[in-house]
Amino acid sequence: MKRMTFLFSSFAIFSSLFIGQQARAEAESFGGTGNVQFEASLEPPQVIDPEKPGKPVDPGPSPSTDGYLRIDFVPKFNFGRNKLSEKDQTYPVNAQLFHGETNARGNYIQVTDSRATGDGWTIQVRQETAFTSNTNETLKGAYISLDKAWANSTIDKQYAPSLQTDVIKLDKVGTTYNLATAGKNQGYGTWAIEFGASDENEAGMQSTLTPLKDEAGKPVLDATFENKQIYKNNAVNFFMPGSTTTKPGQYQTVMTWILSELP
Repeated sequence: MKRMTFLFSSFAIFSSLFIGQQARAEAESFGGTGNVQFEASLEPPQVIDPEKPGKPVDPGPSPSTDGYLRIDFVPKFNFGRNKLSEKDQTYPVNAQLFHGETNARGNYIQVTDSRATGDGWTIQVRQETAFTSNTNETLKGAYISLDKAWANSTIDKQYAPSLQTDVIKLDKVGTTYNLATAGKNQGYGTWAIEFGASDENEAGMQSTLTPLKDEAGKPVLDATFENKQIYKNNAVNFFMPGSTTTKPGQYQTVMTWILSELP
C-alpha cells in the first residue's frame, strides 16, 4: 500500500495523444491506428454540503491536499468551555457551521478520487499528542470518540466506501484508526463522511444535533459564522475521567488524517 499522509506528495496521471499516420506507396498501402487516452480532470477542491452534496458550501479555512486522490476538508473538533468535575464526563463537540445560508451539520471529512484506475483508497486518523495546555499540563485518560458515520455523494450509493460501524475511540496516542475503505471501483468522485447528522438530511439518519444554550436558556452564538446558533453533535464526544488534580485551562491535541491508495 502506498501511503499518502495529510501533507502527501501529489501524484499525477499523464496522458498522451497518439495519432497513427497512413503510409502510402506506389504498389501498396499500410493501415495505421489511432489511439487516444484521456486523463481525469483535476478540478480545484470544492467543499460540499455533506447532506446535500450537489451544493457547495463555505465552512471556513481548512487544511487540504492536492492531486487526483486528495483530502478536500477535515473537521476541527471544538468541544467548547466546560467545567471540571470529580466524576467522569462526556462532552459533545460543536457541530460544523458554515458561512452563508447552510445550517449546522455533523462534523465531516471530504475525500475526492478522480483517478481513472478505480484502485480504491482508505482514510484513517491518528492522534499525535495527548491533550496539553499552554503550561504543559496533560489530560490523563481523556479521548475523542467518533460514531454514527455515514457517506454521501452525488455518485450512486452502490459505489460508496465501507465505513467503520463501531464507535471509534481514539484512546491510544500514536495509534492509527481506520475510518473508511473504498475497495476496487468504489469511492470515485467526491465523498463526504459525516459523523452524525442534522434533521435536514435526506438519508433517514437520526438527528444528533441539539442547540446550545447558556444557563439563562438563551442561544449561544458563534461570531465567526455571522452569529449563528451553535449546535452540539453527540456523535463526536470528548471523554474526560473524573479528577481532582486537573488544572483549568485550554487543552489541545494534534490530529493527523491519512489518505492511502490501495495496491
